[in-house]
Amino acid sequence: MKKNYRLGICLWASYGLLACTQEVKVYTTSETEIWKQAVVEVQSADGTVPDIVISDEQEQSFDGFGGSFGEIGWDALALLPEERREEVMQALFAPEGIHFAYGRIPMGANDFARDYYTCNDTAGDFEMRHFTIERDKQAMIPYVKAALKQNPELRLWTSPWTPPVWMKATRHYATAPGDHNDFTKENEVEGDHLIQQPEYLKAYALYQSKFVEAYRKEGINISLLQFQNEPYTKNQWPNCSWTPASMANFIGRYLGPLFAQEHPEVNLYFGTFNCNRMADLDCVMQDTAAARYVRGIGLQWEGKDIVGEIHDKYPEMQLMQTENECGSGTFDWAAAEHTFDLIKTYLDGGVNTYMYFNMVLQDEGASSWGWKQNALVRVLSSTKEAVYTPEFYLLKHLSHFLKPGAHKLKVEKGNDVLAFRNPDGETVVFCMNREAAERGVRLVCGEKMMILKLQPKTFNTIIY
Repeated sequence: MKKNYRLGICLWASYGLLACTQEVKVYTTSETEIWKQAVVEVQSADGTVPDIVISDEQEQSFDGFGGSFGEIGWDALALLPEERREEVMQALFAPEGIHFAYGRIPMGANDFARDYYTCNDTAGDFEMRHFTIERDKQAMIPYVKAALKQNPELRLWTSPWTPPVWMKATRHYATAPGDHNDFTKENEVEGDHLIQQPEYLKAYALYQSKFVEAYRKEGINISLLQFQNEPYTKNQWPNCSWTPASMANFIGRYLGPLFAQEHPEVNLYFGTFNCNRMADLDCVMQDTAAARYVRGIGLQWEGKDIVGEIHDKYPEMQLMQTENECGSGTFDWAAAEHTFDLIKTYLDGGVNTYMYFNMVLQDEGASSWGWKQNALVRVLSSTKEAVYTPEFYLLKHLSHFLKPGAHKLKVEKGNDVLAFRNPDGETVVFCMNREAAERGVRLVCGEKMMILKLQPKTFNTIIY
């Protein structure tokens, strides 16, 4: 990882009067210049219309950014010498790095597991006597504990991609055929894939409860659970389809009551909801039994289309963007720009937390099912080198500066801008210049004005 640079002190101008009373730090990153401190031009306001206007009006609280753990990610890290591996974990979780606030743990296999598995593949074991997390001790638990070493305050949540296949009407871990599985027409089932009989629903709630309990015994406390990853996805890796009425029934009559009894400290979110139909979400959120237990809503992919509508309709709900769109193994600047567009869409829509997906992958970023994705850190197996991608620096430009209790500030004018206020009064403004040319910007916040020169194709964070 390249070293940070701090180049001098930046001053600012009062809106109308020149002043030198407060330090302004500006960090900038391009594809060739990493994490440098830039200089702000200072002058009295000349009546020119500002390009960016940041209000002092606070919007939603923002609890922070996070990333997802995965077996293949740990395997990539294992290719590195111990010292380099430690540096990567520091870069992701320590205060001098991105300093992620959240981590997502898959319950059983996700699409970046080594292969399919669950925590109980013993058919007919409704009492979960054979439940085990022995497989997780190979990769998942070491990965999570390495993160906790860097950030002991890391908040952890979990979701399954699929129940054990013996609980599914499809009798298969996937929801669609592909060139990396043996799913056939005989496995196809319309509607719910989990068998909707009471003994199965009760057993599946117990399965999820036992996962939280088993991790706690390993010293890992899970504080949030979302019962199903992407119930609307049809793909060849582990997944499970649900109908809205069945989701409401499972949460309200099985999962919710059990967790209220066994794990009252664990917040249940309705998610991860990858659908843009408000009627489907309302079916769960307006179900009296389910609503009693739901403390938040998790959204990804198509959920971005309705995030603002959800925030307006359910303002008391915490909202989490649960999986950044994953890319295609390009690891390039364009992927980072797209991720910023997603972050801005979700934060402008009212989310309180934003999750990246695979933090670390190797080489081309391929999964066991053949899908190439992007990551924050790319491990090159041939050279045992860790490469920090543009998305890593995008997340660092945002997450590194935010403190617990931060709020998003309203941006009254300006494109490609996000702003936050930390509890100590510090203001954090992120500006992206997506143009290939230098961009001059007049930024106004309250009664203050700054003159900025944003270099071509850069991420810029202003701290004051």
